[in-house]
Amino acid sequence: MKSLEILQTLPKWAKARPEQVLDSPAFAMPCRLGDASATLRREVFETTDTLDLAVLFGDEPHTLRLARASCFAELDKIWESRADVPEPILLALAEKDCGALFQLLENVVRRQFKIVSIAAAPTGGDEAPSCGFRIEDIFFSLSRSDTVVAALGNLRHLDLSHPSLRAEKLLSETEYAAFVLSAADLASLAVGDALLLPEIGSVPARLVVDGHFVVDGNGVSPFMADGRCRVVAAEPQTVTLGELFDVAEGPATEGKSIEVGAPPMQTPLRLVLSDKEIARGRLDRLGDQPAFFVESTT
Repeated sequence: MKSLEILQTLPKWAKARPEQVLDSPAFAMPCRLGDASATLRREVFETTDTLDLAVLFGDEPHTLRLARASCFAELDKIWESRADVPEPILLALAEKDCGALFQLLENVVRRQFKIVSIAAAPTGGDEAPSCGFRIEDIFFSLSRSDTVVAALGNLRHLDLSHPSLRAEKLLSETEYAAFVLSAADLASLAVGDALLLPEIGSVPARLVVDGHFVVDGNGVSPFMADGRCRVVAAEPQTVTLGELFDVAEGPATEGKSIEVGAPPMQTPLRLVLSDKEIARGRLDRLGDQPAFFVESTT
């Protein structure tokens, strides 16, 4: 599995609504500004010194508010006196200076973009919700419509290297052995019984993360319940999403791994089947073999 597949599998993100994705600090949509690659990011937009444009995406009206930017050369020259510039000339300058941005917006929203006029100032506190953005040194806000949110709020537009994502913690359990027990053996399991675990010391342990992923020497793969009983550490641990991403990406992040060693004797253990706890016990030796000694049953 790759990092994006992991994110798409986690229930929190698999069920995330587009607005949750768009509002994530990790939002970073790859796009093109003119001929150059760029990244569209969310930004707190507090300035009131803006050029406000009434625009259309298809036939849907929106408001685009542009902050002053040196890359808008002609607009920058008349910025302080723009209120005195006739609207047709001001719109023509905007079309000339901001053409690359307008094309970018058309591409990312996937609706034809058109300038209609200078936007009327809101009155009586009726200003519609908007989203602030930054791309390179351009700052702007755009009406927060269902169309805009749906187009931008895709998991593919999240920066998987962002600390807010990498720091997310996931519960995991260390699995030391897995085997089949018959229904009769399960029913007769009692305190004092011992289950041999020849895998310990010869087969590497693995992590089952969030009940969805397996981490082992092959990287990260989906966890599949297969009807076997599993012997796991009694206490869960946590791994970060960043650690999981590092393992998933393999050699590119060499040296970043989740190490799972063999357990020492007397390690507390659980016996589980399909996420249901069957018994608790400890690791000890029966003769020269490691074994799970049952101390309680469920």
